[in-house]
Amino acid sequence: MSAYVNQLLFGYYPYVAAAVFLLGSLIRFDREQYSWRSGSSQMLRARQLRWGSNLFHVGILAIFAGHFVGLLTPHQLYESVGLTAAAKQMLAIVAGGVFGVVCLVGLILLVHRRLADPRIRRTSSVMDIVVLLMILAQLLLGLITIPYSLQHPDGAVMLQLSEWAQRIVTFRAGAAELVAGVDWVYRLHLLLGLTLFVVFPFSRLVHIWSAPVWYVFRPYQVVRRRAINDRVRFVP
Repeated sequence: MSAYVNQLLFGYYPYVAAAVFLLGSLIRFDREQYSWRSGSSQMLRARQLRWGSNLFHVGILAIFAGHFVGLLTPHQLYESVGLTAAAKQMLAIVAGGVFGVVCLVGLILLVHRRLADPRIRRTSSVMDIVVLLMILAQLLLGLITIPYSLQHPDGAVMLQLSEWAQRIVTFRAGAAELVAGVDWVYRLHLLLGLTLFVVFPFSRLVHIWSAPVWYVFRPYQVVRRRAINDRVRFVP
């Protein structure tokens, strides 16, 4: 039963998550384009939003890039430039720890802003709050993996996780067996990460698909208030 559950979660579930992620995003774009947005609330607690959003996005983009390159790049390529598994793991620990803390500070600001302000909470959907809390849990799990990684500095577990990811994306058998014996925190981190892909099409996260290269450096939406004939209108 344990082997079956492991195969179900880490052998089959990744493909279910990928299918929901891709097909769900496509269907939502085709059928619900007016809901394809990030949902701005910048007029409320703008300073906290600015700090939280900037720190969160810098951290999360760096973490995503690190995971993408670290998991999907064959280790032989690293070895060819003289980077050992141990050195690669230490680099991941340091960079992941730094950007993880940056992301965590920003995310805490965003979560506090959304939950503590009644006006913002009323404009937030249940999915908005659920996704924020899921990302927070995933980030905390990622930071918790650091002391576990320090217990095996040879990078062996890192290589197992990389091989799992590479077998999944190349449709090779035996992926689930690679993570069967790793510590619980790694498996939970993988499982929650896959679940984020499942909920992606049903949340405001879909706006990531529409982000051009300059998205990170974009200005905030400018909203000006001007009185005309004793009426107030908002001019974007």
